[in-house]
This record gives sequence, C-alpha cells and structure tokens, in this order.
Amino acid sequence: MPIFMTGGVIFFARDEKFAYAVQPPCHDGYFAFRSENAKDSPVKDLKEFFHVYPDSAMPDALSTATTALYADLQSLGVELLSWIQKESPENIRQNFFQPLDEMMTGSNQSLLRILHYPPIENAEPDAIRAAAHEDINLITLLLSGSKPGLQAKDAAGNWHDISCDDGMITINNGDMLAMASKNYYPSTTHRVINPDAKQNQSRYSMPMFLHPRPEVLLKPGTTADDYLQERLREIGLKSKTAS
Repeated sequence: MPIFMTGGVIFFARDEKFAYAVQPPCHDGYFAFRSENAKDSPVKDLKEFFHVYPDSAMPDALSTATTALYADLQSLGVELLSWIQKESPENIRQNFFQPLDEMMTGSNQSLLRILHYPPIENAEPDAIRAAAHEDINLITLLLSGSKPGLQAKDAAGNWHDISCDDGMITINNGDMLAMASKNYYPSTTHRVINPDAKQNQSRYSMPMFLHPRPEVLLKPGTTADDYLQERLREIGLKSKTAS
C-alpha cells in the first residue's frame, strides 16, 4: 500500500471521521458510506471518502503529508496539461478559450479525494464499489489503489483491469477536457468492481481531480463552475434545488 494511504486507513477506522463530516454548502470533509451515485445510476456506490482542498480542515497528524501530496499532484497535473496543450493539433487548440495549463492558474478548485471501499456486506445485487462513470474535471491523477478492482473501458466497449503496482499513477481524461476539446479527448469511462469472496477486503484509493478556475469557459455559455454544479447535482453531492 502506498505510504500516503496509511493515514487514511487509520482515519476511516475511527469515529473521529464524523467530526469532519461535510457541512453543506461546503464541499470538503468526510462523506459517509453510500453518499454518492454515478451519473444516471439510482444505486449509491459502496464507498466513503474525504475531500481535501487547499484550506480544508483535517486531523493534525495527516495535515503536513496531505498538504504536500496535494501540492505535488497539482504541480504534476498542470505540467501534464501543458504537454496536452503543446501536443494537441492546432485545430483542437483553437477550441480552447485559453491554454489548458493556464486554466489552472490561480485555481483552488482541484480536489484530492481519499477513498475507502469497505468489505462488501449485505449489498443489493446491483450495488458496486463505484459504478461506471466519467470524471467531471480536466484530468485525474490516480495514485495506485491498495487492491485491484479499477477497470477502464476502451472505445470498443471492452473493460480492462488497471494495475495497482506501487508507484504507478493512472491518468484519466475528464468531462471538462472532453467538452473543451469538442470530444477530441473523450472522457475515460471507469469503474471499481466488487471483490470476490476470497478477496473481500478494504480498498483505498487517492485520486486528484484537476479543476480549472470557476470562471473558465469550457464552451460558449458554459463555465467550469456551471458544469461542476450541474454534475454535483447529478451524482447526489448537491441538492437539486440548491443554486
């Protein structure tokens, strides 16, 4: 298990986590088991998680390492976006209202999510750890999970297991990048499947979602914040009546 996940194992095992429960309309802190569903899925995912932004409150024992990890992943993500910007065909770059890496300048919207998928117990037949979905943001940097289970779908509709070797980072395209590029860079459809009975153990994962500044235009008439709020309502993390 990657060293950064060790603190998460301890955190999710303790009742202390409830003291950090999310307080709407804020979007950071602890989200209880079965808080979220994939877009268009009526069934909640079998997971709990903690959201970290630059100014998020968190246990003192985790603060230093988590803050450093956030900064490192943010920096790496911006560099990757600069590579995508540079290597995109000119006709695709013309779709961007500003360079992809510059969309991130001054942004405090990127989200580090620390995930715990508990052992499966008494779940309905169609409930899984994370139903098939696409991420909301530009790109996602996903540190290797502590156990297998992550799968990605290719263009032909086939699912592929993603390795969880230590030291690996998986990169997903998100919906914002797909929208900004007019789907030249399609979103990566992925899921986390349930383990078999012999491997029914906790799984931990740490994705970093790269989000641009709220006012950045993704397409005419749609800002990053417009799209984010729409998607949060669709996945159950924001009230459908909230503005």
